[in-house]
Amino acid sequence: MFVLDSKLKSDTFLIADLKISRLLLMNDANYTWLVLVPRKKNILELTDLSFAEQTEVLYEINLLAAILQKNFAADKLNIAALGNMVKQLHIHVIARKIDDATFPKTVWGNAPTKPYSKDAAKAVIEIIKSLL
Repeated sequence: MFVLDSKLKSDTFLIADLKISRLLLMNDANYTWLVLVPRKKNILELTDLSFAEQTEVLYEINLLAAILQKNFAADKLNIAALGNMVKQLHIHVIARKIDDATFPKTVWGNAPTKPYSKDAAKAVIEIIKSLL
């Protein structure tokens, strides 16, 4: 049975369950930062998924990339699956803007986290849901 890592759960808002992944919004209003977590038990690496599942995850990444580019004015996308702090496979899909809090540096450790207000998070979630 799939269980979302406790750190991911505490740092994000649920947007939706896609075909293979849980889609989350990172609670950092400095960026429009989405996270995909394949809903499979004990998956640490992308290569732990079958090739068909990997293909579906790539489809989901591409879907989110298009949404961020067209609707959130992304100047650049950051797409990464690092897993250094949270081992459970999760893929970051982040809309970067040349005037965001840390551009061109990474989003990790270069600016204080700016939590969303409840209303702001809800608004972003509703926009993304409407575009899925």
